[in-house]
Amino acid sequence: MSDLISLTLAEAREALTAKEVSSRELTSAFIQAIEAARPLNAFITETAEKALLMADASDKRRAAGNVGALEGLPLAIKDLFCTNGTRTTAASKILGNFVPPYESTVTQNLWSAGAVMLGKTNMDEFAMGSSNETSAFGPVFNPWRSRGSNTNLVPGGSSGGSSAAVAADLCLAATGTDTGGSIRQPAAVTGTVGLKPTYGRCSRYGIVAFASSLDQAGPMAKTVKDAAILLTSMASIDPRDSTSAETAVPDYEKLMAGSIRGLRVGIPKEYRLDGMSTDITALWDKGGRWLKDQGAEIFEVSLPHTKYALPTYYIVAPAEASSNLARYDGVRFGYRASNPHDITDLYERSRGEGFGAEVQRRILIGTYVLSAGYYDAYYSRAQKLRTLIKRDFEQAFEKCDVLLTPSTPGAAFGIGAKTSDPLEMYLQDVFTVTVNLAGLPGISIPGGLTADGLPLGLQLIGKAFDEGTLLRAAAAVETAADFKAKPAKWWTA
Repeated sequence: MSDLISLTLAEAREALTAKEVSSRELTSAFIQAIEAARPLNAFITETAEKALLMADASDKRRAAGNVGALEGLPLAIKDLFCTNGTRTTAASKILGNFVPPYESTVTQNLWSAGAVMLGKTNMDEFAMGSSNETSAFGPVFNPWRSRGSNTNLVPGGSSGGSSAAVAADLCLAATGTDTGGSIRQPAAVTGTVGLKPTYGRCSRYGIVAFASSLDQAGPMAKTVKDAAILLTSMASIDPRDSTSAETAVPDYEKLMAGSIRGLRVGIPKEYRLDGMSTDITALWDKGGRWLKDQGAEIFEVSLPHTKYALPTYYIVAPAEASSNLARYDGVRFGYRASNPHDITDLYERSRGEGFGAEVQRRILIGTYVLSAGYYDAYYSRAQKLRTLIKRDFEQAFEKCDVLLTPSTPGAAFGIGAKTSDPLEMYLQDVFTVTVNLAGLPGISIPGGLTADGLPLGLQLIGKAFDEGTLLRAAAAVETAADFKAKPAKWWTA
């Protein structure tokens, strides 16, 4: 079993093509691994029975010569994607028993390509969090631990269940969503690859909304190549999503091939923050040398409005969340307070009892900044700053092809270490939120380990809809880093 679950997506695809293994055998191995790894709490809903039925159907299609791009490959799905007939909770009590009657476009694309669903992964409630501690179903534990320590660490957020599942070999790859770093940040602290595509590259139809102008689905995988394979199937033009880009989806696996000689790599000087981890600084410098040694040109660039990115994000995102989450009122679906006195009591108690503390905090912030007396002072100003942040990137990309930055300010931290200080928690996204505000693609690649043996990631940022160049640069970093470390499987002891 251990040999099968340790395969990459590309390796499993080759094994299935060579008929060295069947989809049922591969899926069964992952089901056993998921059952053994329940102490990690990476899944909210396991779908073993459905997975085996999908695997059997895949094996029959393969025997008949009908092979999709992801034929028979078992994946994990973040519990923010609606899955027809399978519970979708957004890790919230208010959607605890919601079973969608329809399928998200992204997951439908995966099933149409022949993929198998192993289950729905845990996450921060409504994707609001950076540590996967806000879930109504309990925190996810990072498969990694500091050397010589038994302290449980966070797997990052909001896609912490997906990152933990990939890192612990509980799936070949997983879907995530990224609103301010929720694919790249958890990938960085679990030693996996996380790709946030250009806004509009993947349809948002059927994904539970957090902040509609920022949310974007993307792959979380073991390698850059696996991320490219998965993105090719996830992405599509979708008439049901007005923000879906009408741009043909290329074969990203082919686009990532080739040399980076002559590639222009910018290093944003504003990303060098006071008090930054020395491990992160050293890795960032090393990443620049890796790319230079492979023929890239490295030079400093300026993104002057970077310092306004976090406050801008934490005005825009809560404002959009306040509007999006207004639909959860206890009337049509989801959690409903018992024995309400009147309609106002129904609304107040359903939302008060159904939403967790972090979601309530962001709804309150969002409602405040959208209110009549404060709209111009906060939300309107934030939108203007967002335009300036986007312009910074446009000017930088006149000189370079990609940007190289850290993914996170540090390695994974202990469960509960930052929950009492929301501002400290929000700083975990300091290197990632700019990408969402500008609608650009970004990827985190594992680059090395801290002195305590915890993974650290490097981030590359690309031009809009130029994921091919971004993936090619990421593959170069991956090759140079040669990251082979795996977490010790303490959860099976």
